[in-house]
Amino acid sequence: MLPLCHVIRWLALIAGFLAFSGAAYGQGSREPVIAAASDLKFVLDEISTAYTASTTRRVRPVYGSSGNFFRQIEQGAPFGIFMSADEEFVFRLAASGKTGDRGVQYAIGRIVLFAPEGSALGVDERMDGLKEALVQGRIQRFAIASTEHAPYGRAAEQALRAVGLWESVRGHLVLGENVSQAAQFATGGSAQGGIFAYSLALSPAVSRLGRHVLLPESLHQPLRQRMVLIKGAGADAREFFSFLQQPAARALFKRYGFGLPGE
Repeated sequence: MLPLCHVIRWLALIAGFLAFSGAAYGQGSREPVIAAASDLKFVLDEISTAYTASTTRRVRPVYGSSGNFFRQIEQGAPFGIFMSADEEFVFRLAASGKTGDRGVQYAIGRIVLFAPEGSALGVDERMDGLKEALVQGRIQRFAIASTEHAPYGRAAEQALRAVGLWESVRGHLVLGENVSQAAQFATGGSAQGGIFAYSLALSPAVSRLGRHVLLPESLHQPLRQRMVLIKGAGADAREFFSFLQQPAARALFKRYGFGLPGE
């Protein structure tokens, strides 16, 4: 079995190739392509498998940062569904006429502080262990997602600012292009710790690689995640969009640590 860091790196390369190769995912395809925030990697793979088992139809999730997908859709990338980690990207696409409507909120994300096996970083809700490690010079690299176009990167910055550690840690930051890459850095031995999506930390592939603590929601703005059908999406995309709102899919979102609208 490939190490997790190699798997995530391979997935990122594939996602980048698909995202820029329009011929690979035309809307006429029988398998609609889903532009999905990378915090959804494990849960959406399970949902897609359940969907295929119940309908015999397939979808093709492509994972990346919500901000990058936003720009690609603005430029006409023919995705069927956009599942953003930040609802503002969906609202902006709707305002510019790229979607059929303003979509629906499907989840509320959370973040964790993670320390890989062998790291001396203590993990706690107020990040006192991180503060101590910084003071003692035990942090050389600390991983978060890009604060420019990844919602989970912005949430990490907000949490670090809330506990007064942003200025101390910023010189040690290694930024992932998206939250999955941040998880790769934090778990793969190239950093002493990191902040990334709870949904990734709960997956068996990641949880076995270290320790994590769920950070309080009060430390950052809510990660309201919203999905929308891209204008011109076909019947297959619409069917999967409906499936994502059904009890079976909602149960999987909940199992991966997401808050659910209406609960």
